[in-house]
Amino acid sequence: MTAPTTCKEAIKKWEEQTGNSADKAEEVILSFQWPPIERMDNSLSMLINVKKLSLSSNMIEKISGLEALRNLKILSLGRNYIKSFAGLEAVGGQLEQLWISYNLIEKIKGVNVFKALKVLYMGNNLVKDWAEFNRLQDIPKLEELILINNPICENLDAESWRAQATRRLPKLKKLDGVPIVHLE
Repeated sequence: MTAPTTCKEAIKKWEEQTGNSADKAEEVILSFQWPPIERMDNSLSMLINVKKLSLSSNMIEKISGLEALRNLKILSLGRNYIKSFAGLEAVGGQLEQLWISYNLIEKIKGVNVFKALKVLYMGNNLVKDWAEFNRLQDIPKLEELILINNPICENLDAESWRAQATRRLPKLKKLDGVPIVHLE
């Protein structure tokens, strides 16, 4: 079996393919690495100017190595093996969008660190109860949420799901890609 790609190798490959310098780039895409990245590590700290970072479609289990990314606004971690939001504390104050669909997240613990988050895409995860869903109330600026294809949605028809979700999150402007109409 081939060894996984390291973040350092993926960044080097990205620099070679794009002709850009990772320490100056505002957008870096390390998705679809082959062999896949299994661990986020401190070599990500060289991406000091990155505003959008994509590590989707790899085999990452834990979020880490983001401490130096002070400009990060959009983080894409879809299609990995991530089980929790742990590791996002370092970017919680400035992250505006988190794309984390198609992972293994069941518990929504730790989202209270997201002071600037407006968009959370976490469809196709394992969230199954309203107690976990209610933790999303700890995200003060959340406007757009995708939670489709989580077990919590399965036993409700679309209308009931939307009604319950929007009642619990009255500031939402968009749920599962559909704008919310607030009647006065």
